[in-house]
Amino acid sequence: MTHDARATSVEDLFYGVVTIGERGQVVVPAAARKAHNLHPGDKLLVFRHPHVAGLVVARLDEIQNLLDDLQQWRDFISGVAEDAREAAQT
Repeated sequence: MTHDARATSVEDLFYGVVTIGERGQVVVPAAARKAHNLHPGDKLLVFRHPHVAGLVVARLDEIQNLLDDLQQWRDFISGVAEDAREAAQT
């Protein structure tokens, strides 16, 4: 299984089943670690899924990259909106 952000089938998205240990720990399946280049010591964020009773796990550095990208888009769109407002006033 290879990592593809556009994966659409269950087989592309599913890595396996994990069991929560007595101390609340889970083991990330080897296929997922390999596909996402995860190593001991990497930081992962754990979120509550907004629509189902489940969790979402994401690499901390990838979340930061996403936030940076979103900030760039926000700045760009704000500039376009400002230009449109100025053009409408003239």
